[in-house]
Amino acid sequence: MVQTLIKLVFATKNKNKLSEVTNMLEDTSIVVLGIEGEFSPEESGDTFEENAFIKAYEAARMTNLPALADDSGLVVDALEGRPGVHSSRYAETDEKRNIKLLKEMENIDPKDRAARFVCSMVIVSPEGEKLFSVTETCEGEIALSPSGTHGFGYDPVFYLPQKNATMAELTMEEKNKISHRGKALRKTVEWLVSGEDI
Repeated sequence: MVQTLIKLVFATKNKNKLSEVTNMLEDTSIVVLGIEGEFSPEESGDTFEENAFIKAYEAARMTNLPALADDSGLVVDALEGRPGVHSSRYAETDEKRNIKLLKEMENIDPKDRAARFVCSMVIVSPEGEKLFSVTETCEGEIALSPSGTHGFGYDPVFYLPQKNATMAELTMEEKNKISHRGKALRKTVEWLVSGEDI
C-alpha cells in the first residue's frame, strides 16, 4: 500500500528546530516545509499552547497549507516558572540567556534547581481550525555551569540526572528520544499517520 504523502508547513524561522523535526520525520510519509519570507507573529499567549496556535494559524493563513507549530521553553521552579513563555525573549542571544539564568540561580541550593522543558505542538488547518494539540515535558535541573556543544537554547545548562549529562552533551538522536519536543512530535506523528483528515 502506498502511503499518502502529508505536507505541512512548520511555523518557525528557527533552523535548529526545523532540522530537529526533519530528522525525526525521516522515515515517515510526512514532509515538513520551512516557511519562506517574513514570519514574526506576535506571541501574545499566556501559555505555550496559545503561542503555538498563534504561529500555526499565521503560517496556515500565509501558505494555505496545514501548519505545525511548536512553542517551547524552560520552566524553573525556583524562579516561579520563569523564563516560561518568555524563554526565547529572556535576553538577546542563547549565550546571554544562559548567563542571565545562571546569575538568577546563583544562590539557589542544588536540591532546589528542578526545571523542565515544555513543548506544545499544534496543527492548524488552512481555514484556521485547530486540528490537534499536545503538550509534553522533559524533567531535569539547572546546572551550575554550561557544558556541551550540541543542541541550542538552554541545552548547555539543562542537566539530566538520569544521563549524568546536560542536554547539550547528548547527540541529536539521544536528545530526540527524551526531549520535550521529541515526545510531542511522536504524539503528533501518531495522530498524522492515524488517517485523520488534514
